[in-house]
Amino acid sequence: MRKWWHGLAAAGALLAALAAAVALTVAGLRPATLHTHGQPSSSAADSRRPPLRFGPRGVFKVALFADLHYGEDAWTDWGPAQDAASDRVMAAVLDAENPDFVVYLGDLVTANNVPIPNASLYWDRAISASRSRGVPWATVFGNHDDMPFEWPPEWFSPDGVPPLRCPALPTSTPDSGCSFRGTPRTDLMAAETGANRQLSYSSSGPRELWPGVSNYVLQVHSRRRTRDDDHVPALLMYFLDSGGGSYTEVVSSAQVKWFQSQSQFLNPNGRIPELIFWHIPSTAYVMVGPKAKSEIRKPCVGSINKEEVAPQAAEWGMMDALAKRPSVKAVFVGHNHGLDWCCPYEELWLCFARHTGYGGYGDWPKGARIIQVTEDPFSAVSWIRMENGSRHSDVTLSS
Repeated sequence: MRKWWHGLAAAGALLAALAAAVALTVAGLRPATLHTHGQPSSSAADSRRPPLRFGPRGVFKVALFADLHYGEDAWTDWGPAQDAASDRVMAAVLDAENPDFVVYLGDLVTANNVPIPNASLYWDRAISASRSRGVPWATVFGNHDDMPFEWPPEWFSPDGVPPLRCPALPTSTPDSGCSFRGTPRTDLMAAETGANRQLSYSSSGPRELWPGVSNYVLQVHSRRRTRDDDHVPALLMYFLDSGGGSYTEVVSSAQVKWFQSQSQFLNPNGRIPELIFWHIPSTAYVMVGPKAKSEIRKPCVGSINKEEVAPQAAEWGMMDALAKRPSVKAVFVGHNHGLDWCCPYEELWLCFARHTGYGGYGDWPKGARIIQVTEDPFSAVSWIRMENGSRHSDVTLSS
């Protein structure tokens, strides 16, 4: 009888934990690993990732890989060579910095140039550098990731369609060889998270934010393991879908309300520092940035300013919401390949990443933005790590 009662109690605890996980998922959050009597349950251990945590020295380092643009011109020698070069950039940065986490900041693939049934084949290659090293990651969508195929005009010339070399597809896939349809955001996300259950921290987010998909929050816990640690994170990272591709380039009013709800729930007193990630810069970047092709001067910090900011189509209140929260330290975007500066805006910083991939426009040297957060006392600094190993553009984001 006693064994039966303990078994029932354990089952009840597991059901309660599952209910809590469902509630968090509905809210657009990723819960930590489920536990039964202080131990990971076997089913939860298979499907849940371990909580993100500051390292033993109280440091959490993030590498941003932006605008990789895999899959371009796969029917040529140039396209695959570009992808191989992008592989080398990420490998160089990961080996030099040894980050705790990677953020893929949109445009992992150039779907409008991918003549295969599923762009997730190239998406999978884009995240392989992190996966092979056991580094966890998260992704947000850019404007090229789910675009439909754009037929090159020269294919209709007397020379016709060139010989196409498309990656082999699984035998279970109904399509074979080359096809010319885009891959929806939801399919790309499902393929990533389904095949990388231990390392991908990406999420499709709440359905009410459709057509946006990559809207979610990640909690980074303290290095100190206390009884209440899993309830009080030491850092919050918000990921938002800034649109483009299959719909307008914008952070919607619904996303603003979602952010306000999540931040109030998770950080009501604003005591936990917050970082924000999306792909396409807001109109605020136009306001604070240096004039295109001019010298980058303080208080802005950076090394390239080769083009005008290409902002979202509209501003529906997100920047006002962020500016009202002193806990928000910085926003990080990609999209503009010829910009890598950080500039102050109100009490926070607006930063571009660095063009990481050899795909996409621009022949500027490749690299990645690094963010290093120290837990206690809190500080956040950032710099650019280049493919050749050099480092530049150090900036303090917590001042």
